[in-house]
Amino acid sequence: MGLIYLDTCLLIYAIENDPERADKVRAALAGAPADRFAASSLVRLECLVKPMRTGDLLLQRRYETGLDRLARLSLPDPVFLQAAQLRARFNLKTPDALHLACAQHHGCDALWTNDDRLARAAHGLARNILD
Repeated sequence: MGLIYLDTCLLIYAIENDPERADKVRAALAGAPADRFAASSLVRLECLVKPMRTGDLLLQRRYETGLDRLARLSLPDPVFLQAAQLRARFNLKTPDALHLACAQHHGCDALWTNDDRLARAAHGLARNILD
C-alpha cells in the first residue's frame, strides 16, 4: 500500500473543526493506517498562513503537530515542470497543480481532496472524499 497525499483543505477542516466537514474528514482519515498519509511543504505553508496572520499560536501548534505526523514529500524541479503542464492542460491554480504533480511524482496511490476540478484533472488519482 502506497501513500495518500492530503490536500490542504482537508487538514484545515479537521484541525479547525469545520462544522460541516470535520467529521467526514476525520472518519475518512480513521479508515486508513496513519502511516499512509503524506503532504508536501506546500501543504504546511498553506495551513500555517492563517494562524501566523492572526497570531494564534495554539492553532499554529495544532497544525505543526498534525503535519509532523505525515510523511513529507519533497517538491523537486520535475514537480514544477509537471505542475506547469497540468496548469496549461487543465487550467488548475498553481497550488492545486503542485499538489497533484507532487502526488504523481512520488507515486502516491491517491490524492484526497474536496476539489472536484482537481479530481477531474487527476484521472483517477484524486478523489473528493466529501462526496
